[in-house]
Formats: sequence, C-alpha cells, structure tokens
Amino acid sequence: RAESHTNQEDDDDDYPVQAQDGSYYRSNSRANDDEGAHSDSTEGHDEDDEIYEGEYQGIPRNDSVEKADRQVDGVGQSQFRDKAQYEGERRKDQEELAQQYETILQECGHGRFQWTLYFVLGLALMADGVEIFVVGFVLPSAEKDMCLSEPNKGMLGLIVYLGMMVGAFVWGGLADRIGRRQTLLISLSINSVFAFFSSFVQGYSSFLFCRLLSGVGIGGSIPIVFSYYSEFLAQEKRGEHLSWLCMFWMIGGIYAAAMAWAIIPHYGWSFQMGSAYQFHSWRVFVLVCAFPSVAAIAALTTMPESPRFFLENGKHDEAWMILKQVHDTNMRAKGYPERVFSVTTIKTVKQMDELVDMGGEATAWHQRWRIKLTNLFHQVWGNFLTVFNPEYRRTTYMMMAVWFSMSFSYYGLTVWFPDMIKYLQKQEYSSRTKVFIKEKVEHVTFNFTLENQIHRNGEYFNNKFLNMKMKSMVFEDSLFEECYFEDITSSNTFFKNCTFISTLFYNTDLFKYRLINSKLINSTFLHNKEGCMLDFSDENNAYMIYFVSFLGTLAVLPGNIVSALLMDKIGRLRMLAGSSVISCVSCFFLSFGNSESAMIALLCLFGGISIASWNALDVLTVELYPSDKRTTAFGFLNALCKLAAVLGISIFQSFVGITKAVPILFASGALAVGSFLALKLPETRGQVLQ
Repeated sequence: RAESHTNQEDDDDDYPVQAQDGSYYRSNSRANDDEGAHSDSTEGHDEDDEIYEGEYQGIPRNDSVEKADRQVDGVGQSQFRDKAQYEGERRKDQEELAQQYETILQECGHGRFQWTLYFVLGLALMADGVEIFVVGFVLPSAEKDMCLSEPNKGMLGLIVYLGMMVGAFVWGGLADRIGRRQTLLISLSINSVFAFFSSFVQGYSSFLFCRLLSGVGIGGSIPIVFSYYSEFLAQEKRGEHLSWLCMFWMIGGIYAAAMAWAIIPHYGWSFQMGSAYQFHSWRVFVLVCAFPSVAAIAALTTMPESPRFFLENGKHDEAWMILKQVHDTNMRAKGYPERVFSVTTIKTVKQMDELVDMGGEATAWHQRWRIKLTNLFHQVWGNFLTVFNPEYRRTTYMMMAVWFSMSFSYYGLTVWFPDMIKYLQKQEYSSRTKVFIKEKVEHVTFNFTLENQIHRNGEYFNNKFLNMKMKSMVFEDSLFEECYFEDITSSNTFFKNCTFISTLFYNTDLFKYRLINSKLINSTFLHNKEGCMLDFSDENNAYMIYFVSFLGTLAVLPGNIVSALLMDKIGRLRMLAGSSVISCVSCFFLSFGNSESAMIALLCLFGGISIASWNALDVLTVELYPSDKRTTAFGFLNALCKLAAVLGISIFQSFVGITKAVPILFASGALAVGSFLALKLPETRGQVLQ
C-alpha cells in the first residue's frame, strides 16, 4: 500500500528535491526523520503507521538553524566578525528571503485568512479615523462644561495630533523589534484605556492629558496596520488590497459623525452628582468612540504575528507554522482541503549575536527591566538611523518632503474649510443685526428672548427683565434707572459706557466683565449664577457640524474605489502624482467659495480627489523599505505627517476671515511640490516585498 501511495504522489505532484541554495519544496524522500512529532489532528494513520498525503509530520527545520546549533563552539569567533561582512551576508539573506517569501505567498493564495485579517486590521484603522474627529465633535459641548477659552480649545484640537506624532514614531520603531501584532495590541490598549478615562475626568488638564495619551496609543495604528497586512499579501494583490484597507479610515469618520449626530444633542442623556461631577451626553459619545479600538484588540488576539517578522528575526519554526495556517485556511475555504503545504525550509536572516549583561540573579528586577528597556531603546534608535544610510537616504528625504507637503495642505485645508463655513455663518448672522438708536422705554416687562440687536443712547426707566435670554446683545451709552434683572442667561452680551442707577441684578450671569467702562450707582448684584464666565454660542449648530463632516468623509468613497481598482494597473507614482496635481488644481476653485453650500461642495471635491494620493503614498511607503525597517520608516514619516498637520492647521486658521489667497497659495504650492517630487521616487509596482 505504501508503494502504491508513493507512486500516486509522483503522478499527482512533482515536488522538486531540496537544493543547497535555500529552496524549500519537499522531495519524495521522507522529511524530518529526526523530528518524530505527530499532531493530534493527524489524518491517515493505519495500524502499520504509514504516512499519507496531508499528514502533519512535525515542523520542518531550516538548514541554517541546524547548522547554527552545531556551531555553538564557534560563537566566540563570530562575535568578532567584521561588521561590513555581516551586513553584506544579512542583505544577501534578505534578498533571498524576499524572493522565497513571495513564492510561498503565491502558494498560500489569497482567501479567507487575508479577508479575516482585513476586517481585524480595518477596526484598528477605523479607530484612528474616529480619533481625528472626536475632539472636534465634542468641543461645542465640552467648552461649556470645562469653561474653555479659545487658546484652550485650540490646544485641545492640536494635542491629539501631537500625541499621534509621538505614538507613530515610538510604536513604529518598536514594531520592527518586538513584532507587529504585539506592538499593535499594546498601542490600541493604551488608546482604549485613556479614551475611556477621558470620558469621566472632569477638569480640562486631566481631559487634555487623557486625550494626549489616547493619541499616543492610536498613533501606532497606521504604520503597523499597513506593514502588517502587506506581509500577508502577494505582489499582484498588494496595491489593490492595501487601498481597500484605507476604506476603514473613511468608515471611522462616518461612524464618529453618525454617533455624534445620534448622541450629543440628547442633553437628557446625562446625570450629575452635586456641582462637582457632571456626566453629559458628549461624554457618552467619547465612550462610544472607544468601541472600535476595543473591538480591534479583541479580534487581534485571534490573529498570528507576521511570519515575515519571525523570519527576519531567525524564528523559522514559528513562521512556518503561521504560513501553513494561512495556506490551510485558504485551501479549506476554496474547497481543496487535501492540498498540502509543500514548503519545508525557508530562508531566515542571519542574526547578530547580541550579548547583554543582565547583572546576574543578584540584580534587582527593576534594574534588569531598566537594562532591558535601555537595550531595546538603543536597538530601536539604531534601526531608525539606518533609514538614513546611503542606500536609503535619498528615498527617505524625498518621502519626507512628499509626506510633509501632502499633510500640510490636506490637514490645513480640512480644518480651514469648517472654520470658513463658521465665519460665513457669522457674517450672515451679523448682516441681520438690528440697530436701535435713542429709544426710551418705561415701565415695561421683558420676558422674551432678545437676540442680535444693538441699542445706542437708550434710556430705560423702571423696566423689568425677567427669566429671559440675551444673545448677541450690545447696549452702548445707555442709561438704566430703577431697573430689575432676574434669571438672566446671556451669551456674547455687553453693556458699553452705560450707567446703572438704583438697579438690582438677581440670579444673573451678567458678570462685571460684561459691563465695559460702565458706572454702577446704588446698584446691587445678588446670587450671581455660578459656573463658567466665558461666552459660548448658544446656537444649535451641532447638526450642521456633524453633517458637514459626514459629507466630507463620505465624499472620499469614489476616490477610494478608483484608487483601489487602478493602483496595480497604472502604478503608485502615477496615482500619487496625478491625484496631487488634480488636488492642486481644485484648490483654485476655493476662491469661488463665497457661500456655505459652495464651501461644503468644495470640501467634498478636495477630499474625494486627495484620498487617492494618500492611498498611493501608504502603499509606496510600505514597499520602499525592507521588512526590518518598514514600520520604523513608516512610523517616522507618519510622525512627520502629524507635525506638518499641526503646522498646517495653525497657519491656515490664522487667515480665516482675513484672506483666502494665502491658504490657497500655500495648499496649491505644497501639493505642486509634492507631486513633482513624487515623480522622482522609484516605482514599486510589480516588485517583490523587500
């Protein structure tokens, strides 16, 4: 029976014999005689213990690993090996591994495993998209609870980007040393924990701190997710499926806008314990926004580490097991469970002998941890510096310029758009202001809302202002005599150069700072309202903010689809440069945006076009750097991107209401430079993953 089975195998599959050059297919000879291990799920055993096709025969062992085991005596000599020679050998190993790994991925196929990982990593990317929008959506509500001044609001908006900048650099560097999956789990956990805490903390400083650390956590998402996923994708699928993965960033924005729309305006969803602790609806929204990150953590625990990372770090057996899992999962899903994973040995990259003195058993645990962390820091920093080695220096500097110019213009404009819409709304509101001059009012009771009015040189005698709101009211050079103000709630209301004689203020928020150069004669303030003394717009513009963000995020859908379908057909560089040029041209249409609806339409147009260049840039960054530097380089470039975002937002916001010309010139100039430099980069379409 064994003989006939062997003949059948010869007829069905022609497996090449293992060669000395590191090839990896199993021959018909019996593999791994010395392993003798059997899986619990072994198929095909009979009483004579014959081996059938499809039976697990133990983990194949790499020749280089076995050789290393036999050469323990030579370790002392290898420590003094010339470093240039070591680097040359390592580079040669990486080139051989890249070719081999591509062939293995071809055999594993593209199927259920990759699609499962797609949705798992999509949740992590979705969490990043949500994080960008959270603070912008809660500010209109949180500013009242926390009494935020304009500088405080600006800092809260920027702190997330600063946190993400630090996180991208740190987690990107760590992912090349301790693994993609483990680093992503740590970073998402930090994001989830501090996003949760930020929902409950009361003070501005503690909320700022929590959002900073939440941003640090989520900063690792983009660099790790794209690198992690790319290492499970064969060359012909990589560009398209990495672009499809970008869809989840858009879904994150839509999720945030929809949740804000559904939750924040419901002011009844709140409770408070005295005046010290308040939990309003916007805090529920912050809590809900942590869900994608928590879901990503739960799903990621079911996925394996990147086998490419294991191979780069000399862990042959672990990598082989994962690749076999990928193969078997895909084959079972396609209806070919009998197909055998034919790989026996895979090239692993030569490792440098790193001896670290841990101080022995007598050393305290905290000292050992300090030594470990110090060593890890030196490894990460050393790996980062290699990104600027001569062979990568030109590529790195070019990529830095492209990432910076893209981010500066994109983030600057996407924040400038809503601010311009608010400015246009304010201008339109001001145009409807009513002006009253030299009016005389006596013995009248006001118990209705007064809004958007200016009263000059008025005289008010024995009038009562009861249980009312004053919005955007200004009284100039007016006289109030024997008047009575009770239960007044005001916003953007001021009394300039006014005189108050024998007037009583009871339970009002007409604080002294609202009385500018005014005189108080025999007048009294009783039981002033407690709380924030700053002005906030009482208009319910929340729905408009969410709706604009929802439209702007949804508008990137066509660009996402087009870029995914064309990425592997026209190439990364054409996609990047072409999208940047069209985005640059679209910037000039901004000068025609003189109304709210026009600005919203232009926001959607710009977002829909520019997303294609972002997708191309993500794919290009993954493919330009070798596996052992991939997340380090991606993290550094993404950190630079967030720095450019902070600069772009700060500069563009300063021109709101002053001029459109400067932001338009800045944005179009940056995009033009980015598209020109993009064409100087090497094309990576059709290349194996380094």
